[in-house]
Amino acid sequence: MAILWKKQVNGTRYEVRTAGNSRRLYSDGVFHSQYNPTAPVTGSVWDLLMLPAFFYPHGNIKRVLVLGVGGGAVIQQLRHFVQPDEIIGIERDPVHLYVARRFFGVAQENVELHEADALQWINEYEGPPFDMVIDDLFGERDGEPIRAVSADAPWFDCLSRHLTRQGMLVINFASSKELRQSAYFSDHRVERRFKTAFQLTVPLCDNAVGVFLRRESGSQTMRDRLKKIPTLETALRTKKLRYNIRCIIKKKIVE
Repeated sequence: MAILWKKQVNGTRYEVRTAGNSRRLYSDGVFHSQYNPTAPVTGSVWDLLMLPAFFYPHGNIKRVLVLGVGGGAVIQQLRHFVQPDEIIGIERDPVHLYVARRFFGVAQENVELHEADALQWINEYEGPPFDMVIDDLFGERDGEPIRAVSADAPWFDCLSRHLTRQGMLVINFASSKELRQSAYFSDHRVERRFKTAFQLTVPLCDNAVGVFLRRESGSQTMRDRLKKIPTLETALRTKKLRYNIRCIIKKKIVE
């Protein structure tokens, strides 16, 4: 793996590394993003942030909000496979935004990138709602990624206010245990907002992505829609796209 670019800013060491055609963003050694424009399926957590779009029919996901851009891997995946009309990305780290634009190619007309604190931005936002809100807000502690915002009831309330009537929340957690500690499992008011919920994981990392939908859908529905995309069908068949999905029923994660 070669270092393509590096910079030290305010005590943080940033690196963009290459592995074949893939580009990877690291901050103080913590792996933030990976994207290969010739092979958009990563085999890692970024796939899980994009996959929930396929719970809905193609064309239903028109506006997407991404909180925590990093290098912009999920934005590029959404553009490639889902083609929403508009993607807004919020990132507080200006170096990450620089890397997203320069090294990950996030510079399209239908993508808006904003340097801002996600909590402040979304609390002040008064525009139209989103079909899909992705919360990928992570920081670092002792060289390990940690969630930057607790997934408590006020945070679910805040995110839900900006969803369309049939929209979805996609929230990245460091582990299944952290997902189970979220307000969805402890607050009936939060749970009642959504008709279906799932946990997505991949074999290569500990992260668990919670998917909270305001409409009925199922895991086979998502898989059938994935198979209609030739690149994704091939990735499923060749095990490049590997994910585990479990439905959350009555606050229990079940097969």
